[in-house]
Amino acid sequence: MENLDATIDSMENSRFSALYGALIKELAATSEMSQTDITCLLCVYYKFCKANGPNSKKMTKKQFYQIFLVLFNVANVQVIERTLQAITKDNKYVSPQAWIQLFDLYTTKDIQVRMKFAFEVYDTKGTGVIDREQVGTACEKFFYGEDEDELNELKADMTEFLMKKFDLDKDGVISFEDYSTVVEQQPILVEFLGWLFPSREDKNLMAHCVNLQLNLN
Repeated sequence: MENLDATIDSMENSRFSALYGALIKELAATSEMSQTDITCLLCVYYKFCKANGPNSKKMTKKQFYQIFLVLFNVANVQVIERTLQAITKDNKYVSPQAWIQLFDLYTTKDIQVRMKFAFEVYDTKGTGVIDREQVGTACEKFFYGEDEDELNELKADMTEFLMKKFDLDKDGVISFEDYSTVVEQQPILVEFLGWLFPSREDKNLMAHCVNLQLNLN
């Protein structure tokens, strides 16, 4: 593998190649991203690992949270936690495979993949359905102000609206079938309970980071 990054020496380049060379080819075989994109993203990942010590091979959960706070400006801990659970079951670290899976989710145009991921994040109780309480909790973050009575009324109205919109079989909960039926007709509603996917501006920033890494190669 050619020298990857002007900011790391030849020894570090060799170490990166040994660690990720085979993995890059494996991931590229199933990813919509190019091998170059994956290589650049893993080089960024490698630098996060280096910050944890010379022998570290994985990104920490704390670093993952910081990326969301800085890169995506997301401070909702529950969203970050549920996103993390969707890509890995490891409670302490984020593997390179999970790191690439995150960007696969963020860049895919496959609405089925996006819906499955979104529903898994929104299903905070892990029951396979989204109930009125979960919808209400999500709606609390939609409104801000000092008039508590008005905020409660807005929250209740939005909760009722979303339940009527998505609970198609009127059984009191939103199943994946309910959710996917609505979203397939109106894809913009894939994030009906709050932010999950990077905006166009965020994606431009992600692309800039990859291109910057590429230019350092």
